[in-house]
Amino acid sequence: MRSLRVRLVLTFVAVSLAGTLFSLLLIRLTNERAFDDLRLEQARQEFAAEALAYYQASGGWAGANSALTNHQPHQTGQGNPPAVPFAVADAAGVIVVSAGPYQLGAQAPADRLAQGQALELDGQTVGTMLVDNQPLLRSREEERYLARTQQMLLLGALGATAVALGLGLVLAQALTRPLQALAAASRAMAAGDLRQQVPVRTRDELGDLASAFNQMSADLSRANELRRQMTADIAHDLRTPLTVLAGYFESMQDGTLAPTPERLGLMEQEVQQLRRLVDDLRTLTLADAGELTLQRDQVPPAELLKGVAARYAHQAEQKGLRLAASTAPGTPDLEADPERLVQVLGNLVTNALRYTPEGGQVTLSAGPAEGAVVLRVADTGVGIPPEDLPHIFDRFYRADKSRQQSEGESGLGLAIARSLVLAHGGTLTVESQVGQGTCFTLTLPAARAG
Repeated sequence: MRSLRVRLVLTFVAVSLAGTLFSLLLIRLTNERAFDDLRLEQARQEFAAEALAYYQASGGWAGANSALTNHQPHQTGQGNPPAVPFAVADAAGVIVVSAGPYQLGAQAPADRLAQGQALELDGQTVGTMLVDNQPLLRSREEERYLARTQQMLLLGALGATAVALGLGLVLAQALTRPLQALAAASRAMAAGDLRQQVPVRTRDELGDLASAFNQMSADLSRANELRRQMTADIAHDLRTPLTVLAGYFESMQDGTLAPTPERLGLMEQEVQQLRRLVDDLRTLTLADAGELTLQRDQVPPAELLKGVAARYAHQAEQKGLRLAASTAPGTPDLEADPERLVQVLGNLVTNALRYTPEGGQVTLSAGPAEGAVVLRVADTGVGIPPEDLPHIFDRFYRADKSRQQSEGESGLGLAIARSLVLAHGGTLTVESQVGQGTCFTLTLPAARAG
């Protein structure tokens, strides 16, 4: 039985059948008991009325045993002897109407008298009606009535089971259809087609599962596309300097070009470009694997920002830009690797200087937050277009491809910066408006006091 739908249907039917049978048995027992209690109460009231009428008409209980016994409710049903369920004791407790264990002329037990029903006439107790513990026998009509009731209950149980079977089929179909869609989409993904989306038909757990699957499929598809693009970009970035180096080597080997210091210097620049690319890829790989080693120390934000500003002051001056650093009072120290933070801030400052026109400003600032320190690198540059902003931290993503390639940029700088910040347990976000500037915000854990 491998089908989930069949198992669900059988489960629904089994639960419904068990509940119906239990209800049927319970109703049958309570129905018979209630029916017998009702007949006994009716017989009690009728007999009490007859006994009082006899006492009033006769002026006593003399001859009551013969008269009332013949009129007590009883049925012989299927040859059973007459059942006399009621006895009567006079005011003194002597049995005047016998029934069951109560013998005529015997003294009734005091506890039974206390449990009996007093027979009162004109406000005076003239006797006590005692009930025999044996139940009344049913007539054939009453038996047929109960039999018809049981048949109707059985038919109702069978109908409830049929309804449960129908509902089980419908519910099983509703429950398994999304699962079948998910299974088919999963098989397609296993075959290599990662672009799979399943319909979200409900807002319950199955709907949440379908939504999560769609999100996972979209993320996997995008990650696969990024991986392919990254492979192509890596191949391109490696090919360019290797092609330049190969060209110089071949020209020098065949004597077309002489190995002058200038040409060797250009070759050294290409080698450095290759080395930087390899180092960046290694840093990203270690960060993704959680194996990036951080030499954490207590870092004062003011000293960190001043050091970064001093390192890039000459470059800012050459481009006609103002580079400033400020730290708000009360800003706590950072618990971080200072070299890695300089790498992150240096990358952000380099981008800010590259995309800020002459006369603009780049500002480094630090301020306190709850249990953290907020560092910002803001510029008054050209800004980032809205369509590029969500992808700015993607690897090898180039919003301005021609300019970055001409300057030897690989497109890994911001991806590395975010990975380093995440490795510190912080976050890196960006806000930008075209024509007004960009602001990168780093939120990093503060050093513990003491």
